[in-house]
Amino acid sequence: MMEVKGTGQTVEEAIESALTQLKVTKEEAEIDIIEEGKKRFLGLFGGRPATVLARRIFNPIEEAKTYLLSVSKEMGIDTKIEVKQVGKEVEFNLSGEKMALLIGKRGQTLNALQHLTQLAANRTSDQFINIVLDAENYRERRKETLRNLAKRLADKALRTKRPVSLEPMPSYERKIIHTALMDSASVNTFSEGNEPNRYIVISPK
Repeated sequence: MMEVKGTGQTVEEAIESALTQLKVTKEEAEIDIIEEGKKRFLGLFGGRPATVLARRIFNPIEEAKTYLLSVSKEMGIDTKIEVKQVGKEVEFNLSGEKMALLIGKRGQTLNALQHLTQLAANRTSDQFINIVLDAENYRERRKETLRNLAKRLADKALRTKRPVSLEPMPSYERKIIHTALMDSASVNTFSEGNEPNRYIVISPK
């Protein structure tokens, strides 16, 4: 955690000095007063400056948002972000032009950006939060695609009487496949391989 020392003739001046160095507001910092200072006697002798230590309060959601905006800007994309939080689950809904660039083929860019955003948010926080990125309702559309894929490949496994392997996908997408077929009386699903190449196998019972 970044910590700076601020000095001034008064405590308020010392605080202002520290906040300026940190580039934050008073509400975004923790401040410890080290020395309240002492005025010089007759304006000449024995004075001591006020001294404070200030630390930036780490806000994981703001860190994640700042990171996303920075990456978007580097990609030449003007992105708007809506944040929804339920406990430790935080969803960032991205909107704007060129969202297809942020989503990428089969959501690969969005998935990679989600992973990096989570690292940025949790790098120094002692309260882990789980981040989900969405853009133009891609996640819901992807869920429907995966559910349909699960049913189609389950039919194939039954028709050929052979296991069918899917392409590698993130854990939360594998969960959608498992959930779609969990009540099936005809097929089993299980995962094989190691991350990031772990994949689902649909096998006839």
